[in-house]
Amino acid sequence: MNQLFAAYVRGKDAKERMAVLGEAALSEVDKRYAAFTDAFEQQYVSQGFDTDRSVEETLTIGWRMLWILPRSELKRIRMTFLEQYGQADEGDLP
Repeated sequence: MNQLFAAYVRGKDAKERMAVLGEAALSEVDKRYAAFTDAFEQQYVSQGFDTDRSVEETLTIGWRMLWILPRSELKRIRMTFLEQYGQADEGDLP
């Protein structure tokens, strides 16, 4: 959860810079953080009151979103968990 919220904050910052300076001012990693923020808001936060999602489904969504970011950016997650849950293929990303 800590990694999700840290990535969200960095993504919001990247989106603010993009609004002021344009997308060309962002690095490729910053663009991924901005994409993460969009996915986080759409899939994780905006689930709605009618959505009945299990803990497992919520964790799966969280992992899918984290794989939008380069593995080197996931510094708040133990290596054993990164190895256990593996990284999604590029084609699996939202």
